[in-house]
Amino acid sequence: MYLDRDDELILAGEFGETRQRLMELLVGLGTVYGAERLIPIASAQISGASYKTIGDWGLQWLSSLDARAVVPAVLNPVGMDLERWQEMGISAEFARKQEDVVRVYRRLGIRLECTCTPYYLALTNYGDHLAWSESSAVCYANSVIGARTNREGGPSALAAALVGRTPYYGLHLVRNRRPNVAVRVEDAPEAPGDGWFGALGVLVGREVGAKIPFFSGIRPTRDNLKSLGAAMAATGAVALFHVDRITPETRVFPFETGDLETITVTAAEVEAVWSDLPVEAVALGCPHCSGEELARIAFLLDGRRTTKPLYVFAARRVIQEHADVVAAIERSGARVFADTCMVVSPALERYGAIMTNSGKGFAYLPGMCGAEARLAPVEDCIAEATS
Repeated sequence: MYLDRDDELILAGEFGETRQRLMELLVGLGTVYGAERLIPIASAQISGASYKTIGDWGLQWLSSLDARAVVPAVLNPVGMDLERWQEMGISAEFARKQEDVVRVYRRLGIRLECTCTPYYLALTNYGDHLAWSESSAVCYANSVIGARTNREGGPSALAAALVGRTPYYGLHLVRNRRPNVAVRVEDAPEAPGDGWFGALGVLVGREVGAKIPFFSGIRPTRDNLKSLGAAMAATGAVALFHVDRITPETRVFPFETGDLETITVTAAEVEAVWSDLPVEAVALGCPHCSGEELARIAFLLDGRRTTKPLYVFAARRVIQEHADVVAAIERSGARVFADTCMVVSPALERYGAIMTNSGKGFAYLPGMCGAEARLAPVEDCIAEATS
């Protein structure tokens, strides 16, 4: 792999031991995947932020690093709302450990905007090279924005943030971004919601694995695309998908899909993913809610009171920018939390069954929280929480 003079100086330890170690990691990764060189990145997004997922060993490794990020970099959700953790029922011991993790990341120059939707915080452009690690964020950046990022691990994304570069392989290369399976959706409703697209993503992710699907027969909004990609990334390993005449690369490249393997999915198959499982709590915002999604939740809750715990998750800045909407949601008895989510927080481990409109949450709740999961449209989620 070609290294320029700056790369070689970092690898030789001229910029400190930490950057040397992390450059070794990036060069090793690039060598394994046949990267021809390293390339500069516009930003990084780093997973491995919740103490629930990294534990003491992860904290110990992070504490051994001594450098600062050289590109804009944000964190994935942590294990609690950093300001309202007591309200979530988080133990003081867990909170202390989580705050230790956050302090280390602050020292490393990572912005403490803990979210799986970093594209709501700063402009990310078509063609930007990134080093993002959270699966739904990766899928959104590649598919909806047309940026370029592989599905990084937490350590490699952190290495890229502290070095400013990433290996040039995989989805950074235009030739690797072509679809290799066609998905034809039949009888889609006229304006299906995020829960419908989450269910579609669950089905397709299980079927296609790590392939790059090309969808036809659907006309999703940006929030729908977010839900679809998040579910496919969680149930498969999809890091990029295309939607005919919707996503940017279908308008740039003349993809030929006639010779591809074709999967047909009907609306009835999608809706069969929903169930009537009895639940103890309802959780929305995985990935974190947009302002439009918060407004929809507030509208559905207007004049209602919750009878079951209703958790809503969003990035702190999005919450601050929509304070009136959030206040309206919380008047119902629901709670809107920042910095964390239904998957990485221990707060939801107290429930045996959880209802969500998120295909990603549906996939991860059983393994991460030990809860049965019920997937449904947001309207049904609100009805359940207020019945």
